[in-house]
Amino acid sequence: MGKLIAIDGLDGSGKGTMTERLYQYCLEKEMQVRKISFPMYENKSSIGVRMYLDGELGGSPDDTNGYAASALFAMDRYLSFRTDWGMFVKQPDTVTIADRYTSANAVHQLSKLPKQDWDGFLDWLFDFEHTKLGLPLPDLTIYLEMPPHISLSLIKQRAGETGRKIDIHEKDTEYLNRCYEAGLYAAKKLGWQVIPSFEGQSPRCLDLIFADLKKLVKL
Repeated sequence: MGKLIAIDGLDGSGKGTMTERLYQYCLEKEMQVRKISFPMYENKSSIGVRMYLDGELGGSPDDTNGYAASALFAMDRYLSFRTDWGMFVKQPDTVTIADRYTSANAVHQLSKLPKQDWDGFLDWLFDFEHTKLGLPLPDLTIYLEMPPHISLSLIKQRAGETGRKIDIHEKDTEYLNRCYEAGLYAAKKLGWQVIPSFEGQSPRCLDLIFADLKKLVKL
């Protein structure tokens, strides 16, 4: 089995950028490396996720309970694992870098539940994805901490520049606030490595974030 590194955080925290930088870093070191990103919008494995995020199951994230939504995202991972990236990650001396993973369910769906149910949900989630479905556990999960008010500003800026549609997660400010709290809770409970993606009221320098990331991955 190769090494699996998951990078997660709220939208706008720099997950995609750090995934790409780490991927290029591994290529420069002539490693056998692959990057994957969830949801896999381009694959039919993500149809349930796309219906959910596009609002076909309801206009608010809370219209789909945390367990049902988690199953949709988990199925995207499971189906793509079985048909695509699973063979690579099973090979020794490989590195797979995931932009979002089970950790995304731990952040976004945990936030829908009352706090007294958080530990039970996390136990269920990791048993479901990694025991019942057999998805590989990450060797390292890095959580990029970004306060929701900065995240929301970056989401709107990106949408304006690219014309990308804002999904039901991204347009719900109160939901993002809950996700921020849930993400820090999950990171502490599950032993994720937290890197700040902000400095004061602004996004942090990407070079500094990546310098911290390289120290953690030890490749």
